[in-house]
Parts: sequence; C-alpha cells; structure tokens
Amino acid sequence: MAVESKYMPLDGANAVSQAMRQIDPDVVAAYPITPQTAVVQNFSQYVADGIVHTEFVPVESEHAAMSACIGSEVSGARTMTATAANGLALMWEELYIASGMHLPIVLTVVNRALSGPLNIHCDHSDSMGARDSGWMQLYAETGQEAYDNTIQAVRIAEHSDVLTPIMSCQDGFITGHGVERVGLLPDEAVRDFVGSYEPELTLLDTDRPATFGAWDFTDYYFEHKREQSEALIKHALRVIREVGREYEELSGRPQPILDMFGMDDAELAIIVLSSTGGTARAVARELREKGDKVGVIRPRVYRPFPDDMLVDAIKDCKAVAVLDRAISFGSPQGGGPVFTDLTAALYNHGVVGLPVVDYVYGLGGRDTLPPMIESVYDDLAEVAAEGDRGAMVRYLGLRE
Repeated sequence: MAVESKYMPLDGANAVSQAMRQIDPDVVAAYPITPQTAVVQNFSQYVADGIVHTEFVPVESEHAAMSACIGSEVSGARTMTATAANGLALMWEELYIASGMHLPIVLTVVNRALSGPLNIHCDHSDSMGARDSGWMQLYAETGQEAYDNTIQAVRIAEHSDVLTPIMSCQDGFITGHGVERVGLLPDEAVRDFVGSYEPELTLLDTDRPATFGAWDFTDYYFEHKREQSEALIKHALRVIREVGREYEELSGRPQPILDMFGMDDAELAIIVLSSTGGTARAVARELREKGDKVGVIRPRVYRPFPDDMLVDAIKDCKAVAVLDRAISFGSPQGGGPVFTDLTAALYNHGVVGLPVVDYVYGLGGRDTLPPMIESVYDDLAEVAAEGDRGAMVRYLGLRE
C-alpha cells in the first residue's frame, strides 16, 4: 500500500539532495560544478547541521571525488556523489575502474554541455560520452523523477545480480534549477526501502581478506569484461523493473522503463530522453485531439539499452523520429547516440523497412519549443506518405 508523500516546491537539484538526506549514505565525496553544485551544497549543509551521519569529503577535483568514492566503496561504505559536464569528463578513467570493480556507486549527473567552446547549459554530451563506461544510466523528465530515480538507484546498483555503478541524470537548468511540485516520501519509508548496505567482500574485512584493484593480465581480463557486460545484459533491466514495481507500490508513482503516450495505435512516434519528453507529449496530446495518430516514447533507462521493448513499441509505426541532445562525432552523417543504438536494434531484430530520422536538438541549452516538435511530426507525416526518409540526420532549431 502506498504511503503518503509530502509535496513541496523544489528544484531538481534540491530534490536529489533531499533524497540523499533520506538515504543517509555513509560517504559522499564531491566537488562543485555548475549546474550540479546545489546538490552537494544542500547536502553538505545537512552534514554540517548533523541531520545525516554521512562522512562528507570535499576534494580538489572531480577526479579525486571519484577516486575517493572508489576507496570508500571498496571499504564497505555506501557511497554517492554528483557532477556535470567537464567534471564528469575529469572522472573518466575512474569511471571504468568503478564499473570494472563492480562498485555500486550512485552518481547524480545534472546534464551540461561539454566544453569547448565553454557552455554551462544543458545537453547530453557529458553522460552520452560516458555511455560505454560500464555504468547504468537513468534519465529523469522532472524533479519528481530525479528524486524517485535517486532512491531506486541505490537498490538497483547494490543488487547482488548487478553490482554496477549507476548514473541518475537530469537536465541542467531545466529540471536542475526549475522549481516544480515534488512529493517526498517519509524519511523512514525511504530508509526502509534502501535498507542497509552489506557487501559480501570489503577491503577492511580482516576475517575475509580480499584483493581489490589487482593486476589482471591477459589470462583473465577478457573473462572479467565479459562477466561485467553480462551483468548489464542479463540482469540489470530485470532488477530495474523489479525495484520499480516495489517503489511504485511504496510511492503510488509508476516507474516504467519506457514512458509511453499514444503508442497503442501510433503511426508516427518521437523517441526522446529527459525533460523534452514533456514538451513532446504536450504537442502529441494536441495533435491526437485533432485525430492524428502520434505518440511519444521517453526512455527512463538508457543503459542498459532496452532494445527489445523499444523495437516492440515502434515496429508497427509508419515513421519514427529520434531526438538526440548530443552528437556522436564521426558517426554516419553525424547522428546522435540514441539514434545509432535504436537503428542497430531495429536491424538486429529484423525490422528493416521502418524509416527512422534523427533530429539533433537543444545543444548548449538551446530551447526546444512546441512548434519545433510539431514540425517533426509534419516531417514524419511526409516521410510516411512518400516512403522516402530523405536526410537521415537533421537539426532541430539550428539557425540558418
């Protein structure tokens, strides 16, 4: 039975720090960077005020932050941190170490464009650059979802079948700084939900000595990488679904892997991550009232990639658009990562006749307005009518 949430006006960053307060992790090591700063700034105040028992480690860089998180996690401490943009890039080598050692660190990413040129506003170039680092990735549309994802992330990452670090992402300055109505669960309910962290092996357990960070030469490295991949391929989506169902029972809020609108009979569909999902849904709702069979799919989970579910959702459409808030530089025609993953999934599942168009949008925080989304549906209608995809990669909102 769902417990009652207390609703209050919160920006997305504060919503995450509230979730962290309720989780009360053992260690948080972090360095401030816009637009993530408010997450750890708010949480550090909880530490200073004695509201939580967390050991807060202020470090000199994001590389040091993730290094400290790794050391903390192998010592048996539940560990969290947060970053954005160039801060995430500075963590790069440590991301692979954390995932390769199966350390269930929870990392909030408040998405921001990677420099250069210098830009502090939202796109997904930071987390998309890290999509192959072995971390799971959740993407939030709202501050509410950022809060909910943060709490679930702890259980997902620490599950014995997964034991993989996880990024909980939200759009910088859009949800990160935008104030919305966010429902907070009772503190006790959150702490009961996440439970205690009891890793099987830790560096400080002298009764069960274990080696961490060992030299892994040609004899076993290959096998360990396969094992790491299989945790994501075979178990992660199942665990995310199970944790989501349990959290839905607790909160009363659905936690789908794919948030879908109008897809039961959609002929034209848009696939988009994070906050733009709300804009696309609003446009689709108006078009459906006019009789247009349009739909929206907003994946809440991007890594592991839910290929079976996505292909099943769109296989009967006449044309599909993917909106990518990042460019995969050097990819075919400079498309985005969600597009390349989706088209590979369609091919591998034997769906080869469905026209899919990629729209790169919103780079550097450029606004994506309802008329732009409507123009995408207009383009798709033309593609479906003519049977010709035309340009595979297009740019939405680009100045001529």
